[in-house]
Amino acid sequence: MDLFSNTSRYALRLLGFLAAHTDERVPVEEIARATATPANYVSKILNAMRKQGLVGSERGWGGGFRLEPRTLDMPIREVVSLFDGIDKVKRTGCGFGPTKCNPSDPCPLHAYWARMQDTATEMLQEVKVRDLAGSSV
Repeated sequence: MDLFSNTSRYALRLLGFLAAHTDERVPVEEIARATATPANYVSKILNAMRKQGLVGSERGWGGGFRLEPRTLDMPIREVVSLFDGIDKVKRTGCGFGPTKCNPSDPCPLHAYWARMQDTATEMLQEVKVRDLAGSSV
């Protein structure tokens, strides 16, 4: 089960880096290098987050991106939702594979899979962007 798309994974990585550098604007090239993320992808992701007010940016010499202060306390679920949609974890389907697995017609793994999904959903809500600060790539 892939909990996050590549875009969400990169977004969380970028936010972790920016959370560790809250007192400065960081150029895209530096963010890309430090997070091992392609620079054009960094720009695309950060601009999407800028439009949502998660990061701020300034152009020109000394410019770059910085984390908006309110973003530090944001659950990572909101970031994942921005790129993967609401409740992506709940839509990952059945771990056993049947297409009609549901609570009224469960597969043999349904109860276990439901617990895993609940744990993942809880983690997405409890982990804040600030918790990603300084995480390694």
